[in-house]
Amino acid sequence: MNIFQIAEKQASILPEKYRLMSVKELEDRAREIKNRFGNRLFIPGHHYQKDEVIQFADATGDSLKLAQLSQENTEAEYIVFCGVHFMAETADILTSPRQKVILPDMRAGCSMADMADISQTERAWTKLQNMFGDTMLPLTYVNSTAAIKAFVGRHGGATVTSSNAEKMVSWAFEQKPRILFLPDQHLGRNTAYNLGIALREMAVWNPITDQLEYEGDLEDIKVILWKGHCSVHENFTIQNVQEVREQYPDMKIIVHPECRREVVELSDMAGSTNFIIDAIEHSEPGSSWAIGTEMNLVKRIIALHQDKKIISLNPHMCPCLTMNRIDLPHLVWSLEAIGEGESQNLVQVEEPTAAYAKLALDRMLERP
Repeated sequence: MNIFQIAEKQASILPEKYRLMSVKELEDRAREIKNRFGNRLFIPGHHYQKDEVIQFADATGDSLKLAQLSQENTEAEYIVFCGVHFMAETADILTSPRQKVILPDMRAGCSMADMADISQTERAWTKLQNMFGDTMLPLTYVNSTAAIKAFVGRHGGATVTSSNAEKMVSWAFEQKPRILFLPDQHLGRNTAYNLGIALREMAVWNPITDQLEYEGDLEDIKVILWKGHCSVHENFTIQNVQEVREQYPDMKIIVHPECRREVVELSDMAGSTNFIIDAIEHSEPGSSWAIGTEMNLVKRIIALHQDKKIISLNPHMCPCLTMNRIDLPHLVWSLEAIGEGESQNLVQVEEPTAAYAKLALDRMLERP
């Protein structure tokens, strides 16, 4: 079931009254409920969320960090996750059964995660085993559905983040001579390349055609990349890099590893969201930066670092559209439902999916 089917099945339409409220009314209601519930309520907010939502977050961070903080926050009965569906799933997998994980808008999905559904993955695995035998280990980016995490867990693999991908890929190669990397081909390609694996040793699995895209001897393949991508990061281009180099010769370019290989190659630095935030934070006053990541975060970084010149690598980039479905009216709607004793938009991962997904997560978390 993809995010659109989930939304159709579980989510109701935002009541009109929330659309008609002023910003002040919405903010006042959010504060009142937060104050009333205290530690019983925890609101994690992903870095890519709008400022109108982030102002009410008890913690900000990437998806895994927020899920782990939800797990640690044992006093919280309600976790209102301001992110997208797979992030709320991870929080539900890691938290206790008594805690309720709520997504303010069930339409907040991730196009990348939806590019690898479980039926496609199982079909691909069968075909790839026919080609390569028992020589593969699956890895999945945490930006994937619980079903994909569970698939990886069942087959001996683990999850990865953009921060620890190199460590986890190295670990995978200690287990098997080949890996299947889901669902983001760009993170997989950039990670493997950094570890010394040549591009000619990487193939792409196309889940639409059910075919391996590769020219050469199959025995040379070490990495099989799922043909998925982030709709935001894939839109940074070589032309964007060239334009910045021409207009601002002294400007450093820093990008996320979900960007295309050629963009990462031409940039000065590449790393996770936290890597980007830290790099800007610790840079010299007066330094100049072009950032290749989601626009809400870029704008927030600009506002926090007025002593530096910071631009988006792509000035025409839009914020993540699905992430932006979480807005102040939906947040307040969710909070008021909790205040009235209702639990709408619950995200619940059923067994045994949750158990196998947690196995994949634990294999990663056991490696500091």
